[in-house]
Amino acid sequence: MRYPPADREPVADLLHGQRVPDPYRWLEDPGGQRTRSWLAAQDELWRGHADTLTSRAWFRDRCAALADTGDVEAPVWRGDRRFHTRRAPGREHPVLHTALGAGPERVLLDPGTLDPSGLTTLDAWHPDPTGRLLAYQISTGGTEEAELRVLDVATGAVVDGPIDRCRYSPVAWLPDGAGFYYVRATGPDGARRVHLHRFGAPADSDPVVFTAGDDPAVGYGLGISHDGRWLALSASPGTAPRNDVWLADLAHGDPAEPRFRPVLRGHAARAVPLVGHDGRMLVVTDLDAPRVRLCVADPADPGRWTELLPEDPAAVLADVALLDGPEPGRPVLLVARLRDAAGELAVHDAAAGERLAEVPLPGRGTVGALSTRPGGGHEAWFTYTDVATPPTVWRYDARTGETTPWAAPPGHLTVPPVRTRQAVAVSADGTPVRMTVIDRPGDRGPRPTILYGYGGFGMPLVPSYAADALAWVEAGGVLAIAHLRGGGEDGLHSHRAGTLDRKQDVFDDFLAAARALVDDGWTTPDRLAVWGESNGGLLVGAAVTRRPDLFAAAVCVAPLLDMVRYERSGMGAAWREEYGTVTDPGQFACLYGYSPYHRVRSGTDYPAVLFATFGGDTRVDPLHARKTCAAMQWATAGTRPVLLRHEERVGHGARSAARGLDLAADLLAFAAAHTGLRAGPAPAGGPPGPVAERAAPGQRFSG
Repeated sequence: MRYPPADREPVADLLHGQRVPDPYRWLEDPGGQRTRSWLAAQDELWRGHADTLTSRAWFRDRCAALADTGDVEAPVWRGDRRFHTRRAPGREHPVLHTALGAGPERVLLDPGTLDPSGLTTLDAWHPDPTGRLLAYQISTGGTEEAELRVLDVATGAVVDGPIDRCRYSPVAWLPDGAGFYYVRATGPDGARRVHLHRFGAPADSDPVVFTAGDDPAVGYGLGISHDGRWLALSASPGTAPRNDVWLADLAHGDPAEPRFRPVLRGHAARAVPLVGHDGRMLVVTDLDAPRVRLCVADPADPGRWTELLPEDPAAVLADVALLDGPEPGRPVLLVARLRDAAGELAVHDAAAGERLAEVPLPGRGTVGALSTRPGGGHEAWFTYTDVATPPTVWRYDARTGETTPWAAPPGHLTVPPVRTRQAVAVSADGTPVRMTVIDRPGDRGPRPTILYGYGGFGMPLVPSYAADALAWVEAGGVLAIAHLRGGGEDGLHSHRAGTLDRKQDVFDDFLAAARALVDDGWTTPDRLAVWGESNGGLLVGAAVTRRPDLFAAAVCVAPLLDMVRYERSGMGAAWREEYGTVTDPGQFACLYGYSPYHRVRSGTDYPAVLFATFGGDTRVDPLHARKTCAAMQWATAGTRPVLLRHEERVGHGARSAARGLDLAADLLAFAAAHTGLRAGPAPAGGPPGPVAERAAPGQRFSG
């Protein structure tokens, strides 16, 4: 394959006595003429290769059919009014609906109406305590740089805003709806501040009510009790697994000058406080409990806790809801946990913590966030999903103990059977690495296989419905999901075991999973593809540059790859607690040691590699993929292609359904072509083609 020319320049940095070459630094400039010309040539090269992918149309059709269930989420209640999003089959984005009591639903916010081009997304929404007003955030072109507005729920009219620089801001409404606390990037270099906005006032005059300094990596969380009295605030350095937490009593004094008292401060731990309708403060924390415990306190003395639910040694506490129980005056706690990477629900006595009952679930899947009525009640709503079940909303009744379906996805389909099994690999240091392996019932022997992983930021990979995953399995492929150190399947210890100088262990886990798939007869190296996104793209880059002989193909989506300069772009500065910083000699040595861009070696027979990047991505700059793609195209000694798929006007997160389907089809068809998977209609007179399935567009294999 003839690759577009890319100059290798004698650029290098001297860091801690080490010369660090960077021959493609010129590709960091997205507006430079050389970069634009190179990117245009790469696009032409990719499109030419994409036209040879015979299964692309089939995967596009199958993913579209399997995604056509639509989506539905659990309701958020404010008094007797409920709000929830739903995406109907064929629609590009979820639409926010509202209803009063048992009355009919109506559309409140439709991104497709706001912007028929499909480039605008609804990033967040927050109704006020009465349900009369709604603060919402929208962004365009994938940037996630949201503007905040307020609309009147009764009329749908925008009555306040826009307020800019509110990227994924939490919102805590005052009880009378006269204003709200929110987060805005108003400090030096984009540092965020907590402001109080009075309804109708100019945003630039909103007073700052809290700041933890001028570090732009610091993020804030906000919450307020249902009665509007207690304001909880948290501050965390970037994505570090720790925060400082305060509570303020708004019953006395000026809301613009809340008096915060510490709940948790100065610990390498996290806490989330919630003042319930029974007047107690519940504290969900991993302080002295890496799998998380539940404590209680008097909000008037928020720093003194009493343990209510101790840490479960084999499960991670994920969510808690306080409900009125079957007996008057005896509330209960509905507790969600993650055990062996699958969700469970249990009922506990709210006073003593005693476990009273298990809540039956439809299968071994994932339980979404618990939703209740803010002022109390006996009901809770949650979503449930697994690899063969689209997200469905269920209602739990604490008085009867019954769990019943509340809302199903608006589309209908018959999901073909899939088989899910658990496998275990052994990492380089002897640590067991769990895998979830999904295939068609009855299939045997080595087959084209995708190994998917993430291994970072404490994020667990849990069972969920995903159209691209089902389409791959339906076509006869195997999907293996590796549960690695760095993730959150086993709590805080597991996360920290894959950060900083221990990041190498995550890559060892992933390579051990790949070897186990081969050794156990699932696949062979010439039929094994590796796939990852964002931090998972770093994982893929590390795997391919360490063991290129182990893989036939690699799909590397929105990846971090230049770990020497990752802090300089996107949201990299917020990730130092995860990866480290080059300003520290020891951490620099680790980062440089595994940085995929710097590990590319000339004369190596690399697998087929497809980098996918997005022009609106403000989290991970596409420069990582551009530079590494150029380096690998120069270095590869084999005949398998190294390609770049770049897409403008979309970003790291949400996108329209059509764009999500196009992306999924391209990536799946590439993996299929280079692992030998034949997907598509059977030839005349041949055996029947693969069966069908579906999932939410934009959701990747992990969900």
